[in-house]
Amino acid sequence: MTVRVLLADDQPLIRTALRMVIADAPGLEVAGEAGTGAEAVRLTRELGPDVVVMDIRMPGMDGIEATRRITEAAGGTRVVVLTTFDDDENVYGALRAGAAGFLVKDMALDDILSAVRVVAAGDALIAPGVTRRLIAAFAARPGPRPEARVLTGITGREREVLTLIGRGRSNAEIAAELFISAATVKAHVTRLLVKLAARDRVQLVIIAYETGLVP
Repeated sequence: MTVRVLLADDQPLIRTALRMVIADAPGLEVAGEAGTGAEAVRLTRELGPDVVVMDIRMPGMDGIEATRRITEAAGGTRVVVLTTFDDDENVYGALRAGAAGFLVKDMALDDILSAVRVVAAGDALIAPGVTRRLIAAFAARPGPRPEARVLTGITGREREVLTLIGRGRSNAEIAAELFISAATVKAHVTRLLVKLAARDRVQLVIIAYETGLVP
C-alpha cells in the first residue's frame, strides 16, 4: 500500500527537497503541495492524503491551526509537524492540536521518511531532543503525580507496555523486550488507548511521563 503525502511548507526549496526524496522512497508518493496552512486544509479535504508533513510558521493560518482543523475533520489524515522552531510553545501547541508526530528539520532525511511511515501505520513519533524536553518539563512540575488516579484499571503487563512506549520503543522493540508477539503488543496498546482515554500514542507517551513511569 502506498502512503500518500501532502507537503505543507511556505518555502518552495523545502517542498522540492522533500518531494525529490519521497519520489525515490518505496511505498511513498507526494499527493500534493501547499504553501500556506489554509491551502493545506483545503487540499487535505480535496485529496485525502494519508499523512500531511506540516510546517508551523506559514503566512496566514499557521501550521498548528491547520493541524487542528485537519484532525478535527476526522477524515483519517494524520499530521507530522516538521519545523525549525522546536520551542515548548510549538511542541505543546502541535500535540494539543492533534499532531501524531513532531520532527525538526535538522533530522536526517531517512529519519523523516521513517517517521512518515510510522505515523501512517497508526503510531506516533517525537524527535528525540523534543522527547527529552518533555520528560524534563513533566519532571519539573510541582505537586503529586496523579498515578493512582490515571492508571487505575490497567494490568501489570499493560503498565510495562506503557512504560516502554514512554521510553520511545516501537511495537517491535516492545515485543522483543517483553518476549511477546507484535500482535499482542498491538492489542495491549489498543486497550491502553481505551482505558486511559488517550487519542493516540503521543498521549500515551505523555501519560507515561506524567505518571512517573518514565523517570
